Amino acid sequence: MVKLTPAQRKLIEEPNLAHVATLMKDGSPQVTPVWVDCDDTHILINTAEGRQKPRNLERDPRIALSIAAQEDQQMYIQVRGRVVEITTEGAFDHISKLGRKYFGPDFVYPKRDGETRIIIRIEPEHVTGRA
Repeated sequence: MVKLTPAQRKLIEEPNLAHVATLMKDGSPQVTPVWVDCDDTHILINTAEGRQKPRNLERDPRIALSIAAQEDQQMYIQVRGRVVEITTEGAFDHISKLGRKYFGPDFVYPKRDGETRIIIRIEPEHVTGRA
């Protein structure tokens, strides 16, 4: 596991989008822009059950992300890692927190009938870039 530097953490903690690549069953890449977060050890993304990302990751936990600063796209990181946990615990609160990060303190993430949010916890194995 690779520990994120303070500059890399700052890039993740600011409201910058991540582009996440997972692998389809046939090995082809699937890329999605997502909100991103981190804790002391892992990179966190949030999605809903039934979507392509979690289906791909349940089959193959390898994942890659790129995150570029909105204000200076020359500042970026690229991460290769492995999903170590997929959980529903705290996931709605987490997506609400991310919504406030990206849209401001008054943002309320809508509850959608039948939607179950999940947190995907990523262990970074290789991090490069200019952050």
